Amino acid sequence: MWAPAAETVEVQTGDARHAMTRSERPGWWTAEVGGEGGAQDYGFVLDGEGPFPDPRSPWQPDGVHGLSRTYDHGRFEWSDDGWRGRPLAGSVLYELHIGTFTPEGTFDAAIDRLDHLVDLGVDAVELLPVAAFPGRHGWGYDGVHLWAVHDPYGGPDGLKRFVDAAHQRGLAVVLDVVYNHLGPSGNYLGRYGPYFTDAHQTPWGPAVNVDQAGSDEVRAYIIGNALMWLRDYHVDGLRLDAVHAIRDQRALHLLEELAVSVSRLSAATGREMFLIAESDLNDPRLVTSREAGGYGLDAQWSDDFHHALHTLLTGERQGYYADFGTPAVLAKTLTRVFLHDGTWSSFRGRTHGRPVDTHRTPAHRFLGFLQNHDQIGNRATGDRISASLSPGLLKVGAGLLLTAPFTPMLFMGEEWGAGTPWRYFSDHQEPDLARAVSEGRRREFAGHGWASEDVPDPQDPETHRASVLSWSELGEPGRRELYAWYRALIALRRAEPELTDPRLTEVAVEYGESWLVIQRGSLRIAANLGTDPLPLPEGDVVLASFTGVAAGRLPGEAFVVLRSFR
Repeated sequence: MWAPAAETVEVQTGDARHAMTRSERPGWWTAEVGGEGGAQDYGFVLDGEGPFPDPRSPWQPDGVHGLSRTYDHGRFEWSDDGWRGRPLAGSVLYELHIGTFTPEGTFDAAIDRLDHLVDLGVDAVELLPVAAFPGRHGWGYDGVHLWAVHDPYGGPDGLKRFVDAAHQRGLAVVLDVVYNHLGPSGNYLGRYGPYFTDAHQTPWGPAVNVDQAGSDEVRAYIIGNALMWLRDYHVDGLRLDAVHAIRDQRALHLLEELAVSVSRLSAATGREMFLIAESDLNDPRLVTSREAGGYGLDAQWSDDFHHALHTLLTGERQGYYADFGTPAVLAKTLTRVFLHDGTWSSFRGRTHGRPVDTHRTPAHRFLGFLQNHDQIGNRATGDRISASLSPGLLKVGAGLLLTAPFTPMLFMGEEWGAGTPWRYFSDHQEPDLARAVSEGRRREFAGHGWASEDVPDPQDPETHRASVLSWSELGEPGRRELYAWYRALIALRRAEPELTDPRLTEVAVEYGESWLVIQRGSLRIAANLGTDPLPLPEGDVVLASFTGVAAGRLPGEAFVVLRSFR
């Protein structure tokens, strides 16, 4: 255990404390403690204070403040020996939150719904964070035990059962991990060593220390954690939360070092593994190869594509949506990825971004989405886009997403236009922290023009309950048709190579005030967001449409995929 500033360290098991001795490795302490086999609860006592949970705790059965428990990864019996992973290119991802995906909110209950995802046609499941976090319910982005699986979800064995079951069905599993900050409740890392630094500040306070004194061990802690998920839990990929908040001024950036480490593990195991970044920098160097001077990550989320699609469909222009909302903007994101690629951002009050080299960068390195946990949950009431769009426009949005050149990602329930919201919820047990979270949420949305009384209290159990998917909706007439449309589009994407063609240079877009026609090889994709019929060339073969094309005209609020043989 690493505690460089401590004078004395003990490990406590039961009522016994065992002195630890300094290791030859600077800052490290060791001890050998006998046991009767099986799991043992333990903690560390630093200079007489404690016991505190292990920074690398594999299991926190009694919550984030409780003792750690040992866990033997070798005892789990896997059945995925033949699994070699799935490439990210050509895949469709499905983002879900274990705690609200089913009423039970567990890994085992989620397993029972995996066949639905197979029927839908997705290739990979992306889980919101499962590292142990305070309370029972939460998004998981305030996790504090990065090596332990949230016990109310099912603990370490529960996650392994889920991954194993997904692999049996041909589904890859991507795990959301958070290395840019930790939550305040149950965060004992600062007692052990310089895991944080005041040299950089983030929206959550002092930055995780990846470039100051002592940062070698902090970086090893993070990289070791990432490899643990991929190696010991058989996870296929990681989604790295808000990497722009990882403040690293070292010559070798943490992200590049992580990418190298994952590549080595992938080669050693013979399994496909990938890293997906979330970043608001609009910097293509994240997904540029290391040979070309980039960090070598496999993909990054594309918020600009989401903003362009969302605003065009909804007409919203508040906040960071201000520069979006026209067919021209969507056309630019479809062909050049970022709207802001060195252009003026009115929301930021400065120029923003960097151009993508469309001749060298494949489109599948960017994830496109119509909805995700952030873009729904960070609205005041957690309302989904289906709450405000007509059925026609909702299907147009799905069509533009699933025929775009990017790797598409859906958010749970999107495929049937779920009527349940997805709100921000938490379960902090400390009264002062609970009150601060509730009041802070209301202030935040008041600044964006929402009335504070309309903002659900994150600590109210009803806020969580309202966010749980209602699977019975799937049988309702309108939602059943939307599900069939998503399923048909995903099948079309798999059947037509031109829809997964990674070349951005092969995407051409024409547009008017309320329509777009996208050319991808022999395929013509037409979206009419207005009410006036859109003329189309006659004689093309209709591959997908929810309204049909009459006499070469596409009606209002309609979408069609055509093949031209001319």
